[in-house]
Amino acid sequence: MVMSTPESAQVVTDWLDQNQAQFIEMADQIWRKPELAWREFEASRLQADYLEDQGFSITWNIAGIHTAFVAEWGEGKPVLGFIGEYDALPGLSQKNQPTKEALEKGAPGHGCGHNLLGTGAVASAVAVQKWMQASGAAGALRYYGCPAEEKGGGKVFMARAGAFDDLDAALNYHPGSMNMPGKGSSVGVNAIYYRFYGRAAHAGGSPHEGRSALDAVELMNVGVNYLREHVKDDVRMHYIITEGGKAPNIVPEEAEVYYYLRAAKMDYLAEVIERVRKVAEGAAMMTETTVEITVEDGYSPVLSNHTLADLQYRAMELIGPITFTQGEIDYAQAVNDAFPRTNADYIEDAIEHYKLPPEMAAKLDEYRDMPLIGGNFPALDAQVVSTGSTDVGDLSQLVPVSMLGTTCFTTGVPGHSWGNVATCGMSIGHKGMMHAAKIMALTAAELLSDPNLLVAIRQEFDRSTAGKPYVPPITEEIQPPGYATGGDTAQG
Repeated sequence: MVMSTPESAQVVTDWLDQNQAQFIEMADQIWRKPELAWREFEASRLQADYLEDQGFSITWNIAGIHTAFVAEWGEGKPVLGFIGEYDALPGLSQKNQPTKEALEKGAPGHGCGHNLLGTGAVASAVAVQKWMQASGAAGALRYYGCPAEEKGGGKVFMARAGAFDDLDAALNYHPGSMNMPGKGSSVGVNAIYYRFYGRAAHAGGSPHEGRSALDAVELMNVGVNYLREHVKDDVRMHYIITEGGKAPNIVPEEAEVYYYLRAAKMDYLAEVIERVRKVAEGAAMMTETTVEITVEDGYSPVLSNHTLADLQYRAMELIGPITFTQGEIDYAQAVNDAFPRTNADYIEDAIEHYKLPPEMAAKLDEYRDMPLIGGNFPALDAQVVSTGSTDVGDLSQLVPVSMLGTTCFTTGVPGHSWGNVATCGMSIGHKGMMHAAKIMALTAAELLSDPNLLVAIRQEFDRSTAGKPYVPPITEEIQPPGYATGGDTAQG
C-alpha cells in the first residue's frame, strides 16, 4: 500500500479530481502562449501567482534568472521538491487538431509537453499541502519553477547556486507515451560554438588571397564525422552551421558551427570534447585560419533513484490506469497516421529497447493496435542509457530523483514534433498530466508519513554518489542570459 491508510490516498486523489479544471486551464494558457527558454515570463508568473494565493511564499530570480522561482510552504524536515518546467520549442506552432497546421508560422510550440510538466507539478504540490493541512503531517514543500530546459539549462545554474542543496527528495515527471517511473540514465552534454576567422577576398578574382573560415568549418565537420568511428557507443556528436559567409563571391572571413557533444560519463565527455578541440584546431591549421571556442552550456547525466521509482509504481498501482475515450483514441490515431511509424512498430521497438522478459513483453503487446497506452508499467529502463540529455541530470546528482513518465503523447510520434503539440493542448495531455500529479502527490505523502522510506532513498543515493561529488558542467564565467520582461533584449 502506498499511503499510510487508503483514506489518506483518497483525500489526495479526490482533491485533484475536484480541482482538475483549474490546472487544465493553467496548462492550456501556457500551451496557447508558448514561450522560449529564459523568456517564460507569463508561464512563470501564472504559476507563481497561483501558488502564492494558496499560501506559498515566492522567491524570484533564483541564480540570477528572471523566470526562475521557488514557492515554499511549511517548515522543518523533510523538505520535498516538486520540479516544474515551462519552456517551449522553436518552430513547432500547431493548432489544436490532429493534422499538421501551424497556429502561427515559425512560432514556438509545446512539442515536449512542458505546459503539462510544470502544471502537473504545481497541482501535485498543492494537493500534498492540502493533505498535510488535514492530516497534521510535518515538513516543507517547494515548487521549483525551472526555465530553459530545452536550451540553456536553468537547473544547472540553480544547482550551481545551491538551490537544491537541502532537499531530501525531488519529484518530477515528463510527458511521454507510457506510464512508467524511471530507473534509467541519460547522457551528459556540452553545447559549444566553434568560430573560425579567416581573410576575405574576391572569390572569383583573387581567391588565392583569401583564407576561408567556411572551409575550416567544413573540414572540422569532416574530421568529426570520421571521429564517430572511434568513440564509445553512447556518444553523440551533432551540429548545425550557424554562419557560413555573406555571399558566394566573397571568401568567408568568419564562419561558425554549433555542436552538441554527449556521453554517458562526464569524464569521457571531457575526453570527447578534447578530441573535437584538436579536430577544430587541425581544421584551422589546414586553412590558415584561427578558431575561437565558446562553451554555451552543459548538462550532467541523469542518476535515477530506484527506491523512489519503486515507490512511484506502488502509487500507480493504487491509482489504476488512464482510461481514454474512443474520441481520444481516434484523435491519437489520426496524429499517428501522419507519421511513418505504426503502433505495432512502437511496441516492437519498446520490447527490444527495454529487453523485456516474455511476461512483460506480453503485457505491453496488448497495446499493439492502440495509439495510446493507458496502462501502468514498472520501471523497465534500469539498464538503459538514453542518448538525449536534460538538466534534470544536474538535479539528480544532488538530490534523489526518479524521472516519472505518463502518457501524454501517442505511440507513433517522435519527440519534439508537431504531433506532441497536438496532444498536449487537449484531453489526452490533460489526463496524462493529472495522472502524474496523483502519482507524485501520493508518493510525497507516503514519504512524509514514513521516515524510513526517505532513509532508504538517501542511502541508495549516497551509495551511488560515493566518491563522486557534483561538479557543475559549466564554469563560473558562464552566466544565464537576462531578458527584459516580455521582450527579447538580452541584458547580460
